[in-house]
Amino acid sequence: MARITAGLSTSHVPAMGVAWDSGQQDSQYWAPVFAGYEWTKKWIAEEDPDVIILVYNDHASAFSLEMIPTFAIGCADDFPIADEGWGPRPVPPVVGAPELACHLAQSLILDEFDMTIVNKMDVDHGLSVPLSMVYGSPDSWPAKVIPLAVNVVQYPPPTGERCYQLGVALRRAVQAFDQDLNVQVWGTGGMSHQLQGARAGLINQEFDSRFLDNMSQDVHALRAITHLEYLRESGSEGIEMVMWLIMRGALGDAVEELHRHYHVPASNTAVGHLVLRPTS
Repeated sequence: MARITAGLSTSHVPAMGVAWDSGQQDSQYWAPVFAGYEWTKKWIAEEDPDVIILVYNDHASAFSLEMIPTFAIGCADDFPIADEGWGPRPVPPVVGAPELACHLAQSLILDEFDMTIVNKMDVDHGLSVPLSMVYGSPDSWPAKVIPLAVNVVQYPPPTGERCYQLGVALRRAVQAFDQDLNVQVWGTGGMSHQLQGARAGLINQEFDSRFLDNMSQDVHALRAITHLEYLRESGSEGIEMVMWLIMRGALGDAVEELHRHYHVPASNTAVGHLVLRPTS
């Protein structure tokens, strides 16, 4: 059967992609950000996953205010890189895993999660930046990718508890697939940041640190965080961290932390990154 062997979380700050694409990895500003992914680059080469279920949020590239699914799963053969206003990023197109994706859609829907099935979709920095941070600049991405888009842009977003339970259902769905596949789940977005309004530039390192700790130590506390608490403590865009809980739910009851990276700031954002291994 297919198996989920690891989980990874990371911020997907668009400026990180711009810095990478323009060769600023060793600049004084960006070097500390990218240094935190060097361990992960070596680790991923050894792990060599077949498929990555990549949880991210679309930034008005594939969806608009005219149609906003709460949860959407990409079932296409491939996913072009979106033009977000300055041309597509110079990275390879994303190759999908449609057979597994369709199995997941069926399993999750029968498990009472109302997934939107997407058969044609461009993917933006929310998905491509994490791939660049972990894989660098390959000619093609080494793993197939199933995009799982979550609405954290238009109120109301799903709760952390609902996201965690989706991860639990995702684990069941993967384990029911009858091919021998090494699957990872990545949760992206966050950490604390606010991009507009009177609190623009807000970063809450204490909240972020506690969130990182509890991904392995007390996930029940994270599941209980309300929308209002995310807004108050981590800024208007901090709600993206609920996507990390999909990854965490997919890993089972207990995990070990293999790697952690946290850096402030990166384009007015706190950058967080974890690698977790299920132990149960």
